[in-house]
Amino acid sequence: MKKDIHPAYHKTIVHCACGSEFETGSTMKEIKVEICSNCHPLFTGKQKLRDSTGRVERFRNKYAQFNKGEAKADKSK
Repeated sequence: MKKDIHPAYHKTIVHCACGSEFETGSTMKEIKVEICSNCHPLFTGKQKLRDSTGRVERFRNKYAQFNKGEAKADKSK
């Protein structure tokens, strides 16, 4: 590796808009983010299923019928 061509690596504090802070390593001294793992709906379990076109319901109905047909076929054997 060549000397003096790589940026300096620092211990960095990441600040989230929700107020959460954590430490990591980066070439930047400070990082500000809008969303982190403490406030992201996917990680917190607060994510709600948005179904504006009925796709999820149609999927559930389709496979509910499929499972019923499969159960009837198993009983007849």
